[in-house]
Amino acid sequence: MNYFILSLLALSAELQCHVNAFSASQSNTRTFQLTAATIDDGDTWQGEGEKLPVYSKSIPFLRRPKHLDGSLAGDVSFDPLGFATSKEQLIEYREAEIKHSRLAMLAAVGWPISELLDPSIASKFDLEPILDVNNRVPSLFNGGLEKVSPVWWGFCFGLAASIDLYGVQRARTLDPNTYSPGDLNFDPMGLYPKDKKGRRQMQLAEIKHGRLAMLAVTAFAVQEYVSSIGIIDETPIFFRPFSTVESVLETI
Repeated sequence: MNYFILSLLALSAELQCHVNAFSASQSNTRTFQLTAATIDDGDTWQGEGEKLPVYSKSIPFLRRPKHLDGSLAGDVSFDPLGFATSKEQLIEYREAEIKHSRLAMLAAVGWPISELLDPSIASKFDLEPILDVNNRVPSLFNGGLEKVSPVWWGFCFGLAASIDLYGVQRARTLDPNTYSPGDLNFDPMGLYPKDKKGRRQMQLAEIKHGRLAMLAVTAFAVQEYVSSIGIIDETPIFFRPFSTVESVLETI
């Protein structure tokens, strides 16, 4: 679970980095030459042959981890426990982070939607709702996972395994110097930019949203377990804004 820990901590470090006013002085900042590919992202250091700081961008009093050279989008030089001991291992962690990020983004949307729509959909098809008496979705903390059809579990696991095997095969066959972690060559709407800078920005947006989604889904699970209240019922203003405002106005 190292990659999951790194993902959660990296988001906190990145948020800290954006609000940190630290600026290393010339007298205490030593640098060396960057030999990785050219970096076009404003969130990272730029240019092949340009200089990288010795100290971490997110934790200025620690040295920058050796393999975090800014070549990956969202790299804020955060690895205080030294999980990435080689460039190859760093790429493996990024692959895992991307997969968990994409799954978490789907879950962060699907969780509240299921609490909103499950009762009406179940009623329409004469099925038993899978929500519990407190309108909470099934989870490891909430229980109720046995209510989900084994056929659906099999479909989900089969689809996930197929996508994963395709990704592994693609990563092994492409040139490692040009392959980007998480690249499945899936862009049916043509949203992925053609230029290098645009692609970098898209990758940065995905990893930032993914890290936030992993935190959100974890918070959903813990919050519902502690409060015994569904997310949509605990914060109705986000999910039923009109009815919530209407009920407030009625009490005035």
